[in-house]
Amino acid sequence: MNRRSRRARHPLVMVGNAIFTFLVLITVAVGATLFIGKQRFEAPGPLAEDKIVNIPTGFGVKDISDLLMREGVIESPYVFMGGALVMKSRGSLKHGEYQFTKHASLSDVVDTIIEGKVVQHSFTVAEGLTSEQIVARLLETPALAGQIREIPREGTLLPETYKFTRGMARDQIIQRMQQAHKRVLQEVWARRAPDLPVSTVEQLVTLASIVEKETGKPDERTRVAAVFVNRLKSRMRLQSDPTIIYGLTGGKGALGRPIMKSEIEQATPYNTYVIDGLPPGPIANPGRASLEATANPSRTKELFFVADGTGGHVFSENYAEHLKNVARLRAIERGEPVPADKRVNSGVKR
Repeated sequence: MNRRSRRARHPLVMVGNAIFTFLVLITVAVGATLFIGKQRFEAPGPLAEDKIVNIPTGFGVKDISDLLMREGVIESPYVFMGGALVMKSRGSLKHGEYQFTKHASLSDVVDTIIEGKVVQHSFTVAEGLTSEQIVARLLETPALAGQIREIPREGTLLPETYKFTRGMARDQIIQRMQQAHKRVLQEVWARRAPDLPVSTVEQLVTLASIVEKETGKPDERTRVAAVFVNRLKSRMRLQSDPTIIYGLTGGKGALGRPIMKSEIEQATPYNTYVIDGLPPGPIANPGRASLEATANPSRTKELFFVADGTGGHVFSENYAEHLKNVARLRAIERGEPVPADKRVNSGVKR
């Protein structure tokens, strides 16, 4: 007993016991800290509602934690930084615009930034806009950056919805529109009707742009395209009002008033009441549907169409019937009653 007691009081044994006790305490303290930290890291955060925060380029973990705390996304910058260090093996914190959900935990916040789950914005291009109109809308979109070096050639942009992240260059969006246009045009051209009176993809786009501007009704596109195809085959002038407007405005937008009689006869390179065949280029950027309708128009003998007063058009194969349809439209415009047997429910042209 005395011998064991003396060994227990030996200085080396006492130091060893102290070190062991210290290590046990440290382990317990670290374990408790990690347990508490994990709980706080995964606990619901302070956000009362979803919020978007933009993390600028060059921000480090301390800058990001301070920003998130100011924005009310997190409560403890130190727990955030600790969690970011632990999770850093999965990737670094990335700059960008992030949406944090209501009561997002620190774990969710760190994961969102490491994974780079940035907010996706949308830029929608309506069918039938001119290149100048599209550029104007791009310049009015504050989430995009940079200037546009030049207005793209008419008819080279595909109307569609494009996703982008904040700060993307406007020129980059234009490049995506041009690439999408080329891809769709190749597909449409490869499946075109064999007897189309156009010999190049550029002529197809030009004709499709006229179809696009003449009707916004999906079920009319192939029929309107057929009228223009039949006219080209018959060597008749296209006589499309939108070509008059484009010749007058140069693609800057709508005329803003009715076309005057003198303008119908006014010679411009685009006025298809004056020129034979197609104009020298597109008058807008047609969408996929108009390109497909023009490449594969309806099989009809119709040569005329005019508005029916309800947003559609009425079609005819000969000029005499067309004049009757025009007379119906003029009666509607004057507010005169149209007999039931004379009413029309679809389609028209001057």
